[in-house]
Amino acid sequence: MPGTDTVRTSLEAMASLLAPAHPDVVERVLHAHDDPESYVRTHADQLAERSIHEPIAELAWIALVDALCDHHLLAEFDWKEDPQKIRASLRSLGSRPSVDPWVLFDAAEMSLPTHEFLVACGRHYREVGAALAVLDIESDCYPVVCLRAARAEELTALAGRAGFKALGLGG
Repeated sequence: MPGTDTVRTSLEAMASLLAPAHPDVVERVLHAHDDPESYVRTHADQLAERSIHEPIAELAWIALVDALCDHHLLAEFDWKEDPQKIRASLRSLGSRPSVDPWVLFDAAEMSLPTHEFLVACGRHYREVGAALAVLDIESDCYPVVCLRAARAEELTALAGRAGFKALGLGG
C-alpha cells in the first residue's frame, strides 16, 4: 500500500475530480481516511448496508463511493442489472454529458448482459466526450461514475496511487 500522505492526497484529488461542486465529498473521504473509528460511528447505518461495522482498509474508498452516490454522481449496479435500469440511472447522474449518448445505441445492445452493456455504454459515452469508470470495491456490483473523457486517465492514476482500482469502460 502506498504511503499515507500519497493515499490521502490521491483520495482528496479523486473526490475533487468527481465532485467538484461538492466539497463535503472531499471532507467525508478524508474523515474516513483520517479518523476511521469516528467515520464508522458517524455513518454506521449506511455502512451496515455493506456489512461494515468497524474500520477496514478500504473505508475511505467506500466513503468515496457512498458520498458520490448520495450526490447522484455515482450509480451502483448489480452484476445482473436490467439495461433499462442502467440507462435510467446513468441518465439521472448529475455528471452526465450534455450531449445524449443514448441516440448512438442500437436495439441489440439493449439486451446485452450487464458487463457487456456497461462496456457499450462506456464506448458511446466516449463518442460524446465523456467517460464511464467503475470504482472497483471488490464486490459483485459496479459502482459507475461519469466524467470528462479527458480526465479518465487521471482518475485511474489517482486510484492506483491510493491503492485502489478505477477501471474505464469501453475505452
